[in-house]
Amino acid sequence: MIIAIDGPAAAGKGILAKRLAEHFGLALMDTGLIYRAVGMNVVRAGGDPEDAEAATAVAEKISAADLDVGDLRSDTAADAASKVSVVPGVRAALLAFQREFAANPSGGAAGAVLDGRDIGTVVCPDADVKLFISATVEVRAKRRVKELQERGLEAIYARVLEDMKERDARDQARAVSPLEPAKNAYPLDTSDLDADQVFERVLEYISSRNQEV
Repeated sequence: MIIAIDGPAAAGKGILAKRLAEHFGLALMDTGLIYRAVGMNVVRAGGDPEDAEAATAVAEKISAADLDVGDLRSDTAADAASKVSVVPGVRAALLAFQREFAANPSGGAAGAVLDGRDIGTVVCPDADVKLFISATVEVRAKRRVKELQERGLEAIYARVLEDMKERDARDQARAVSPLEPAKNAYPLDTSDLDADQVFERVLEYISSRNQEV
């Protein structure tokens, strides 16, 4: 069983992916972390995440160990990830990494949950379940500010909102694998829903699909 979850930042993909993986006993991959790892590795080396050659070289050497570095949840990492993700060479290098995980889930699991920006459209186009999780950019910015503040970090709403708008624009406009719903994805706007409500609605959708099959 492969579950593909796509959507913009702070829409609720990560929490949903984790809960679905636990519920169904599936392996979990936050594919955004891979791009964050690439971006931060470029930054740590003193490079520019928008340098296609440097970013591609880093992506071709990425490993599972790179996903355990502690600063991948920072806004700096998110911004770097958004920049390297528009590089065709980076996306090509990481595509095989993600598909290998889906084909051979860790821990001998009977399937996997992957969340990101192009899982249902490119990485796992034949996924059993495809979800597109979204929310208004204003709601997502408020969620991100709260998340950062809970981690003890300074966060200014206006700045986070502007950064998120810029990130959305890059993700949606990139030539390779732009952020967009798969044609057969289940769309869910989480603006007015809490995590429990999102989880319940998705479980109902998956159950209805199973009954149809």
